[in-house]
Amino acid sequence: MAGTINKVILIGHLGDEVKMHYFEGGNSIGRFPLATNETYTNRQTGERITNVEWHNIVVRNKLAEICEKYLTKGDRVYCEGRIKTRQYEVDGQKRYTTEIHVQDMTFLSTKKDPNNAQSNETPTQGNSNPTPPSVAKEEEDDLPF
Repeated sequence: MAGTINKVILIGHLGDEVKMHYFEGGNSIGRFPLATNETYTNRQTGERITNVEWHNIVVRNKLAEICEKYLTKGDRVYCEGRIKTRQYEVDGQKRYTTEIHVQDMTFLSTKKDPNNAQSNETPTQGNSNPTPPSVAKEEEDDLPF
């Protein structure tokens, strides 16, 4: 393989509200935790065990504003993006954090009622494609095979 790929696909539930930060020039960034879980049965005890993994999600600009408007804690979303690790310093000590920088998102369930919104934005997805990625690819293809 000639190149490399950095692609992350997650389906999970928001662990908190979207925290927004606005910059001069109109840019914005939104951050929220996303929980994914894995459930299995312990073979020895027969008990059902669920492991929860938390992911730090970062969305930017228009997608961030749409997330802030329509998403609340507990909503289920499909996220597609890249994994990024960054370093920062607190009290002279280096710290590291891993984030998922999302470019494409589909809202799978939302608690906020889109009928009450005063905007023409679609509440189902943060990009211009209103259908899930797998469905969109099938509809665009008009070949008979």
